[in-house]
Amino acid sequence: MERCWNCSATALEESPCTDGAPALSPQFPHRAFWGILSAILLMVVIALSVMGHIGFRQPEPQVVRITVPDQTGMLVNQSALVDKRNDVVTYSVTSNGNHTSTVMFDTKHGLICYKPDNQEICFLRKMERTDYENVHTLLDESKQVNQFWLMGNETQRRTEFLGVLGGSHVDASTLQEPLQTLCLQSSIYWTRRADGPGKQRLVYFCIDICFPSNVCVSVCFYYLPE
Repeated sequence: MERCWNCSATALEESPCTDGAPALSPQFPHRAFWGILSAILLMVVIALSVMGHIGFRQPEPQVVRITVPDQTGMLVNQSALVDKRNDVVTYSVTSNGNHTSTVMFDTKHGLICYKPDNQEICFLRKMERTDYENVHTLLDESKQVNQFWLMGNETQRRTEFLGVLGGSHVDASTLQEPLQTLCLQSSIYWTRRADGPGKQRLVYFCIDICFPSNVCVSVCFYYLPE
C-alpha cells in the first residue's frame, strides 16, 4: 500500500491514502442562488416596465396658434388643439364679430364637424385627401412648433361651398368620441360639396380656416332643398 506523509507542527505522521479518492467540496447554496436570481429578474422586469411606460407614453394635447393676415391686411389669430393620442385636431375660429366657431378634424374616423358659435347645430362632412394633408402638417409638426406665422402674399386661398342636407338628420348617439360630446345637445346634419348656392339660395355662414402649409380655406354653408 502506498503511504502518504502528513506534516504537522510537532511530528511527521504516516497515514495511508487511497488512489482516486475525490476531494471534498462544499455544498452549493441552492436557496441563495435562486433568491439572487429571482431578485435580478424582478429588477429587470421593473426596469423594462418603466422604460416602456416612458417610451410609449402618449403626448398630451397641445395648443398650436396660427397667425395670418386677412385680405385687408389685418392679423387673424386662430388656435388648434392637437390631440395626437386620438388623431384629432380641433380649431377655434373667431370671426370679425367676435364669434368663435369650432371645427373638428377627426382623422381616425375620417370626419369633419363644423359647429357655429351660439348655435345648437353641427354640420358633418367626410374628409378628403386634401383635408388629411392639411391636418397632418399639424399632427406631424406640433411637437416642436406651437406658433405659426403665415405670409399673406404666399398664402393660397380658396372657397369651398357645402350644401346642408336638411333631411339627413343624424342621431348624436351614432357618432364616436369626441364628435359625440361636441354635438350631444345639437341638431346634426350631413353636408356635401357643391359648386355654389346659386341665385336662389343664400349662404348661411362661412368659416375661415388656415393651416401651417400656407393654405386658407373659407368654408361656406347653405341649405339644399329637401
